[in-house]
Amino acid sequence: MAEVLGRYIVADPEICHGKLTFRGTRILVVDVLDQVASGMDWDAIVDEWRGDITKDAIGEAVRLAQEALRKSNLAPTG
Repeated sequence: MAEVLGRYIVADPEICHGKLTFRGTRILVVDVLDQVASGMDWDAIVDEWRGDITKDAIGEAVRLAQEALRKSNLAPTG
């Protein structure tokens, strides 16, 4: 059974071995976060994935990553 982590992001053991993907795709969240981290423009990311993800979906991925860092105590607070 899929674990829904947001409007756009799921972890389904039947898809990509349960790694986080964007709903309805096999696009790994980590791949998109790598593109964001490299400084790639969000419109270019959407184009690269042929519109299968949206800027809203990218934003959700960034927010979830931020929350994960805060929970891990690795990110500075303040």
